[in-house]
Amino acid sequence: MASRLNPYINFDGNARQALEFYKDVFGGELALSTFGQFPGADPATADKIMHGQLETPSGYTLMASDTPPDWQIDPGNNITVSLSGDDADELHGYWDKLADGGTVTVPLEKQMWGDEFGQCVDRFGISWLVNISQPQA
Repeated sequence: MASRLNPYINFDGNARQALEFYKDVFGGELALSTFGQFPGADPATADKIMHGQLETPSGYTLMASDTPPDWQIDPGNNITVSLSGDDADELHGYWDKLADGGTVTVPLEKQMWGDEFGQCVDRFGISWLVNISQPQA
């Protein structure tokens, strides 16, 4: 297997809901493991996500988990996820779903460098960048 780099996002108790939302956005197969599936689990966190992984039809991999109660978390300010490519229809579709219920900080529109670019924070507090490359003249 080749090496790969992908985002891994920690959530404060709502990783399942976030990963299900991202599955609705990107499609694909979602695998979830809870803390309770492993020996010695704290009953208070048994139903929380120890590890979740979404593999999408476009080849994206997104991983996430719930942060254990004794860990500090500052959601959204420690990660930005970037989506880029030249498939405008696909990327516009992702943008529409990610921005729905979130906050658009830079509208997805043509920028001075010629590409369409936008930035939003989704309903789970995660920042997303979308860049749609334009054909070179």
